Amino acid sequence: MSKNLLEQLREVTVVVADTGDIQAIEKFKPQDATTNPSLITAAAQMPEYQGIVDQTLLEAKKDAGAGATQAQIVSLAFDRLAVAFGLKILQIIPGRVSTEVDARLSYDTEATLTKARDLIAQYKAAGIGRDRVLIKIATTWEGIRAAEILEKEGIHCNLTLLFGLHQAIACAEAGVTLISPFVGRILDWYKKDTGRDSYPAAEDPGVLSVTKIYNYYKKFGYKTEVMGASFRNLGEITELAGSDLLTISPSLLAELQSTVAELPRKLDPAKAASLSIEKISIDKASYDKMHAADRMATDKLDEGIKGFTKALEDLEKLLADRLVRLEGEVVASH
Repeated sequence: MSKNLLEQLREVTVVVADTGDIQAIEKFKPQDATTNPSLITAAAQMPEYQGIVDQTLLEAKKDAGAGATQAQIVSLAFDRLAVAFGLKILQIIPGRVSTEVDARLSYDTEATLTKARDLIAQYKAAGIGRDRVLIKIATTWEGIRAAEILEKEGIHCNLTLLFGLHQAIACAEAGVTLISPFVGRILDWYKKDTGRDSYPAAEDPGVLSVTKIYNYYKKFGYKTEVMGASFRNLGEITELAGSDLLTISPSLLAELQSTVAELPRKLDPAKAASLSIEKISIDKASYDKMHAADRMATDKLDEGIKGFTKALEDLEKLLADRLVRLEGEVVASH
């Protein structure tokens, strides 16, 4: 009997679940899992995860002390919630979970370092080693510099909101563990910019971007792993079969699982080694110049940071509202 696409994909690529939904992770049994502020916010609103949210809030209230304001309690709970979801996910998967630094710190190297070290300390206190956690940071110049320092400390990083080759090269030169180029968001930008409704999978601008990054890394022997992310359709995934990792939403994982067809490997280190590619060295001046010249990367990085910031603000409001209800329930029970 023929294998489905998901089974074949797993033979050439590490499959990662792009979700904060623990039940979906249990269903598809990925190697790794990755979350972001939008996914955590969505999961925190699901009835089945109310217990995690409530427990995190009540522990934060207790640890914040008697005189703590609502804002202080929410801030503490907010910092712990992503780790609380990460710990639940790590009970299911054999590999690593990605946990994101507050997107509002994306242009502040020192604040990013402080937050990343705090997240790792929380995991350590729960008995989780550094080998099972990736700290997720937006691919700004400041974020890349923070990741370079963290990697030297043995804290592994996943650089997210990555849209251009200049970002990818800077990450590789900084010794980053893993990058997450956003395939679907690149496609979204080109469709809007050109007015086209669709692209054939092999000509999809997001697919072409990740293929170029993958080939560059393999050609020059960089150890940084490429994990394609943010997919809009099945074709984008099948065109990137062979990428080091792919992080895929539960709906597309289900589609891969239910589709029986041949899946040829598209990305291959041996093929990349034979390509003629020019090596580029990146410093801040060249990064800034290439970033400014790439309208798509400039637009999508800015939009992505704003989008994650909005999700974080929504989550803070959700936690504040829930805290009021919990405190009301405690008063009522007395």
